[in-house]
Amino acid sequence: MRPMQHSSKLQNVRYELRGPILHAAKKMEAEGQRILRMNLGDPAPFGLEAPESIVVDMIHHLRDAQGYSDSKGIFSARTAISQYYQTKGLMQIGVEDIFVGNGVSELISMTLQAFLENGDQVLIPAPDYPLWTASVTLSGGTPVHYLCDEANNWWPDMADVAAKITPRTRAIVLINPNNPTGAVYPRHILEEFARLAREHDLVLFSDEIYEKITYDGAVHIHTASVAPDLPVLTFSGLSKAYRMPGYRAGWVAISGPRTATAAYRESLELLASLRLCANVPAQHAIQTSLGGYQSIGDLVKPGGRLHEQRDLACRLLNEIPGVSCVPAAGAMYLFPKLDPQVYPFVNDEQFVLDLLEDQKILVSHGTAFHWPAPDHFRFVILPSVDEIEEAVRRISAFLAVYRRKAEAQARATSSI
Repeated sequence: MRPMQHSSKLQNVRYELRGPILHAAKKMEAEGQRILRMNLGDPAPFGLEAPESIVVDMIHHLRDAQGYSDSKGIFSARTAISQYYQTKGLMQIGVEDIFVGNGVSELISMTLQAFLENGDQVLIPAPDYPLWTASVTLSGGTPVHYLCDEANNWWPDMADVAAKITPRTRAIVLINPNNPTGAVYPRHILEEFARLAREHDLVLFSDEIYEKITYDGAVHIHTASVAPDLPVLTFSGLSKAYRMPGYRAGWVAISGPRTATAAYRESLELLASLRLCANVPAQHAIQTSLGGYQSIGDLVKPGGRLHEQRDLACRLLNEIPGVSCVPAAGAMYLFPKLDPQVYPFVNDEQFVLDLLEDQKILVSHGTAFHWPAPDHFRFVILPSVDEIEEAVRRISAFLAVYRRKAEAQARATSSI
């Protein structure tokens, strides 16, 4: 029998967050080794569980959730989403502007498939959440990465964004708050994105799944609020702020001139119908989630668990010689830098593998997020204080050995 080959569509697709390094960690765990996972953006394994009222509401509606729903989502869920955005000043977003999906991940793929022609270019931040790059590629598009500036709070370098726009550019992706840097974009940055979109007739795809997770007075601003005259797709869901990623409940809201998006909406409805519907039980949780007490506020305020763990992790990482870390203004991650003068790693994936094998700790390498240099890694702040302290201790020990070897090699070279 002829061997089955993978599709050529996958040739340039990467999703290294669940790639060889994770496979190596799973193999070690299967052999009985305990791995300290600082790579996982899933709140549940770390004791950050979904609010009880949401779980009870889902259980209450289970008997009503056995059949297919409307392909765009149940009416009560879409109404709640629409009303939520209207309370944020986005009065133009109505019930029919909402599509509910099996998490934001599914909707990213659907919305790009309905939009892109082969060779269309989409601007995506570097670093990015790599699903965006992979989905653009699978949809026949060409991802083009614009740089974010570590020295300026990890905000996008707007000059670089402008320089990357070509006649083939169709859209710009914003991830705000950003994964993996934790950057929260101020109004003037969003207004500049809107200006470029107007000037070049572009669509804005705004991934706002971490919108409720901000620290120290950082304010999340919806991209659609500064661009009411432009087609904007706003993505969000229950996975992060409500600690229920496994329930798979996300949505996209389409705003902007209806005449400009009418044909696109029809295409998106077709794709939504082809997958029949999103997970119905989780859809019943949306109304309760958006309308009830927002417990995430207790976690991100000073003294709250996420706030304190972010502060601790950032402080400890900055204490390691040759490591610097910009405090995250939002989300659940830090993106520390390894000074290339101290740690001249050529391959950051190998660095992460060596760290895993030597110290039994798993982090994500920076180039997995399409950062161009092998000098960063992502560190998740979800584990407990004790686990964060232990994780940084292990990273520090590993890097100390590397520094000693590098210094000894330098001395040997200078004596020749």
